Amino acid sequence: MYVVRPVETADIPALESLAAVTMPGVHTLPRSRDKIELAVERSLASFAAQVDIPSEESYLFVLESLTERHPAERRICGTAAIFASAGSNGTYFSFRNDVIQQVSRDLNICHSVHALTLCSELTAYSQLSSFYADPAVQDGPEAALLSRSRLLYALQQPQRFGDRFFVPLAGVTDEAGESPFWNALGRKFFKMDFLDAERVIGGARNRTLIVELMPHYPVYVPLLPGDAQAVMGQIHPSGELAFNLLTAEGFEADEYIDIFDGGPILQAHKHALRTFNSSQTLRVRTGASTSREGQRLNYAISNNGSAGFRAITLACPDLDGVEAVALTPELQDLLRVAEGDSVTCVRI
Repeated sequence: MYVVRPVETADIPALESLAAVTMPGVHTLPRSRDKIELAVERSLASFAAQVDIPSEESYLFVLESLTERHPAERRICGTAAIFASAGSNGTYFSFRNDVIQQVSRDLNICHSVHALTLCSELTAYSQLSSFYADPAVQDGPEAALLSRSRLLYALQQPQRFGDRFFVPLAGVTDEAGESPFWNALGRKFFKMDFLDAERVIGGARNRTLIVELMPHYPVYVPLLPGDAQAVMGQIHPSGELAFNLLTAEGFEADEYIDIFDGGPILQAHKHALRTFNSSQTLRVRTGASTSREGQRLNYAISNNGSAGFRAITLACPDLDGVEAVALTPELQDLLRVAEGDSVTCVRI
């Protein structure tokens, strides 16, 4: 059994172990114990806060594996986070893909040029980040549950988040950690290697020196080396799972890319996302779901709490048009609900 819940202080050693795994496809997951402790403290404070307008809050969730025979044996096998407002203490910078029309009437020539423009349009969007799922759960519904739980929480707590969401995914790097995109562009202005830039300024994407040093005028893509052009908007192989889950949710790419490695930035209005436009609130009834062979669908089911948020997967018959969902006493305990309570359900 698996459950997604808010991070707890007791999870810090497990998070430290996860951070030791090489995860180039993960954005903004802290690596050092001090930063992990800070992220956990910030998350605990955010869940506990009374929020009317999204600001500096960040919410970190974990996917926990529970053994039915030995409930005390628990293992953290995934993380996912959501920031209430990107750039809340500054400005979030990205490159916008633009097309510039070049026209010469004298020569009767008209053509389009792909250009990158430094922009801050994603500032104040809510940002999904820190997604990591253990290889053991990547092929099952648990990975989708982990990714979607952040949006289920945002659905239930709309005052805590913006109306638009975005997700930066890590771009292509080689075995040595070098980024062709960075070497072709950012390195020329920052005078440092990609890994050094990621460590010093990369996570926030909102430091003043970015706008101080990055070019203010459009960057004409045809002038970049071929290897840099080839990786623009491409994801690191470790980010393919997250990309597939997010595009299935309703996120779209192609408009923005990351200013460091050229990785894609997916974005969407909340009403375009399946969690917001396809979820339903149902009443809990005690029982086991039954159906004929081949008619079971996977759903993400969450309680409607805040700091006590819980989400699980459930294989059951189609829930469209029903008023209640059958949950066993064990699943009710996992969700911290009782018969007659309401839960939010969305197909995964």
